[in-house]
Amino acid sequence: MIYEGKAITVKALESGIVEFNFDLKGESVNKFNRLTLNELRQAVDAIKADASVKGVVVTSGKDVFIVGADITEFVDSFKLPDEELIAGNLEANKIFSDFEDLSVPTVVAINGIALGGGFEMCLAADYRVMSTSAKVGLPEVKLGIYPGFGGTVRLPRLIGVDNAVEWIASGKENRAEDALKVHAVDAVVEPEKLQEAALDLVKRAISGELDHKAKRQPKLEKLKLNAIEQMMSFETSKAYVAGQAGPNYPAPVEAIKTIQKAANFGRDKAIEVEAAGFAKLAKTSVAESLVGLFLSDQELKKKAKAYDKQARDVKLAAVLGAGIMGGGIAYQSAVKGTPILMKDIREEGIQMGLNEASKLLGKRVEKGRLTPAKMAEALNAIRPTTSYGDFGSVDIVVEAVVENPKIKQAVLAEVEGLVREDAIIASNTSTISISLLAQALKRPENFCGMHFFNPVHMMPLVEVIRGEKTSETAIATTVAYAKKMGKSPVVVNDCPGFLVNRVLFPYFGGFARLVSAGVDFVRIDKVMEKFGWPMGPAYLMDVVGMDTGHHGRDVMAEGYPERMKDERRTAIDALYEADRLGQKNGKGFYSYETDKRGKPAKVVDESVKDVLAPIVYEHREVIDEDIINYMMIPLCLETVRCLEDKIVETAAEADMGLIYGIGFPPFRGGALRYIDSIGVAEFVALADKYAELGPLYHPTAKLREMAANGQRFYG
Repeated sequence: MIYEGKAITVKALESGIVEFNFDLKGESVNKFNRLTLNELRQAVDAIKADASVKGVVVTSGKDVFIVGADITEFVDSFKLPDEELIAGNLEANKIFSDFEDLSVPTVVAINGIALGGGFEMCLAADYRVMSTSAKVGLPEVKLGIYPGFGGTVRLPRLIGVDNAVEWIASGKENRAEDALKVHAVDAVVEPEKLQEAALDLVKRAISGELDHKAKRQPKLEKLKLNAIEQMMSFETSKAYVAGQAGPNYPAPVEAIKTIQKAANFGRDKAIEVEAAGFAKLAKTSVAESLVGLFLSDQELKKKAKAYDKQARDVKLAAVLGAGIMGGGIAYQSAVKGTPILMKDIREEGIQMGLNEASKLLGKRVEKGRLTPAKMAEALNAIRPTTSYGDFGSVDIVVEAVVENPKIKQAVLAEVEGLVREDAIIASNTSTISISLLAQALKRPENFCGMHFFNPVHMMPLVEVIRGEKTSETAIATTVAYAKKMGKSPVVVNDCPGFLVNRVLFPYFGGFARLVSAGVDFVRIDKVMEKFGWPMGPAYLMDVVGMDTGHHGRDVMAEGYPERMKDERRTAIDALYEADRLGQKNGKGFYSYETDKRGKPAKVVDESVKDVLAPIVYEHREVIDEDIINYMMIPLCLETVRCLEDKIVETAAEADMGLIYGIGFPPFRGGALRYIDSIGVAEFVALADKYAELGPLYHPTAKLREMAANGQRFYG
């Protein structure tokens, strides 16, 4: 054994060839934590000191190669002074460069996922052999940073600037055939042939058949582009990527600027440029929010995994009520491998549900994400029915009928008598109390909420709602089924609107106040979209549907009359009464025309002004900052109340629910992280400035206490 540690071992294989193996003890994956980096330093030094070594094959003892840096360890270093952060980065980079500079040929056998620092380790080797089942990439921009272990230096010198910019700025994971096409790897083989192929490659380099030093040389030199080629390549890339990323996500463009600045330097000087830019990005609020979001997502997954032991396996599911929502649920279940019965009382409903599933599957085939054979398999896994004939075999039933408590209770009671005694029944209600619905059931312990968001195939969140009598088995089974469907479940306690809608309606309340104060809704939409929302509140209400919004608003007003009841008619009332329901009937705040792709495109409709005129009670002059505060303060304060009322257990779950459920701007990290970014005391003072607008703008006593004590929701 040449070197033996807790994460890395180096041992002799044959004829001077050594295996450099990553296998982090006590972890399911390999990652670059401080232990692994320290051992990498020692292992490289041990190889350098051993004259008998003629070649190195780098392997992994896990199913993945290396998933990247351990962000939970390194995030604290982002808070260091710039000089210390840059020095630490350069120290780590020296290890990768020393590995690259070994006097013997090096080959990496990429058996599974190699992302971020894991792929940067691969780039430091002379040759890369990749399994057909592996994926590689540099996803750091998704955390608001860019590659920091030499990725911006080595990748463009290896695969060209245009390809490297696409890989780094998109942060996507790349399949083996795509990596081979751009020469990011040198060979692709079936998994069982990986070790053999890597050994063959290193032997050919040792024998002199392959010149490993010539192969390595371009990574050590400046980019092979003249001044005009550089200008054309970089300026075009920056303009395109800036348009795609938008102004709120600086990392992709900063990565290109870094590659450009380092283009005329050799490796070591170029890495210094990378380190300086990395430190700059690591200090941004965007990086803080996106890293926080990543850590919250990890916490969410950990909490969901904790339910696994109590969960029953769902082999057959059912959805009650077809249509768009039922069809979306059926599609998601079937495409992820769980067969599902789709029941409706009407043949038209069944057809609508099947059409929705078929349309979604067809789009996946068009985009190459699904083969026609797999599409047929998924469609066959959806069994339409107008009767309860096979319901005796189902493990879980998702009720998705009309949002009316009496109808839902009747349907739930009916289905309870037709399923097994241990079957779980879940309601896809968006606002109605689970405890109230459970009153119609004989086995309320087997009942919970399972609230999907529209469109089901796109929205990652599922709220799993615990009623007063819901058992842990029911929650665990529903969480497990949501995960199986590829969703991110958040367990919440019962209350009107649960988490997401309870928080969303105060946001709409702020919007209604603005419209009633004579502020143009088109302007409000533009301001909130610039703030970072995927669509403004008027457009969002049109997409949700004015009838749905009107009903939800009434439920919230009944549940929280002291702050959510509006005595005056609002814009939602006016449009609902005028039968302007939004996209579903072609007119709401906006009018809708079908575009070339068959999708509804919004058009400003002057006639809506006459509809809204009776609910404009005053004309206030507001600046854009007022518009943001009118809407964000009530949303944030209601999120605080949900945490205080224990509707959710943690700040992370609250924030992830809003990001995954309603598209809260990810670069702002969620409502509670947004408060932290302003400062709790500063946020309380801001809310007090708008106190005249009513109870929705009044901070809770506990939040005032947090402000006085200098506390935060995170850290």
